Amino acid sequence: MNKTLIALFVAFAGTASFAASHTGAPMSPASAPMATTAPMSTMTKAEAKAAEKKADADYKAAKKACKPLKYKEEKACKAQAKAAHKKAEADIKAATAK
Repeated sequence: MNKTLIALFVAFAGTASFAASHTGAPMSPASAPMATTAPMSTMTKAEAKAAEKKADADYKAAKKACKPLKYKEEKACKAQAKAAHKKAEADIKAATAK
């Protein structure tokens, strides 16, 4: 009886710790947030051009990271990468508009 209880306890503790460590964690490294350009009050043309190049490179890298995923995961990953790229572009535009 004691051995059975110990085995059940160990099994339950292992399962609980595994489930707790995986709640809220992203399923793949491709779903990690992409670095974006923070909005600034002003940005020179050279800084804007550099920020655009960085945003494009980040977008390309994020799309490449989506390649190993399949079906809906890949589609969601690419959508997230595109949204982050659009946000970076909007931040650059807002910073250069002034």
